[in-house]
Amino acid sequence: MNEIYQVSELKAVYKPKVKASDRYSINSALDAYNVLKSQIYNEDTIEYKECVYLLLLNTRHKLLGFSKISEGGMDNCMVDIRIVLQSALLANASSIILSHNHPSGLTKPSSCDDKLTEGLKSACDTLNIKLTDHIIVSDSGYYSYLDEGRL
Repeated sequence: MNEIYQVSELKAVYKPKVKASDRYSINSALDAYNVLKSQIYNEDTIEYKECVYLLLLNTRHKLLGFSKISEGGMDNCMVDIRIVLQSALLANASSIILSHNHPSGLTKPSSCDDKLTEGLKSACDTLNIKLTDHIIVSDSGYYSYLDEGRL
């Protein structure tokens, strides 16, 4: 075959490791925080550098899994909305919860956090994926955009 016509095939494969009936249900920001704090964020680095994670949920708010989106420095982290949406689409998620930590321990969102949330919400709306929440995690608590009426 002529090389000009050679193309790569892309396949999406979904192989869940947990039965649907055994998946953890996330019904509040506190539920999400508990999973994030106990299972996802590393307690040895939560006060050292920013990390961004995505919780992937089905239509019944059952946790399909999580994805590490980005890892940054002490006070910032780049987030590419395309990577967030790619993770959601590959997991066949109906809704997502974005999360990042503030190594400072303060949970108040920055203007960059607000801009990211607005941009991600708009992109999610286009693809009919619900941005359920954006949670800022610290070692001692959390901030939920949903709980604060900002989503």
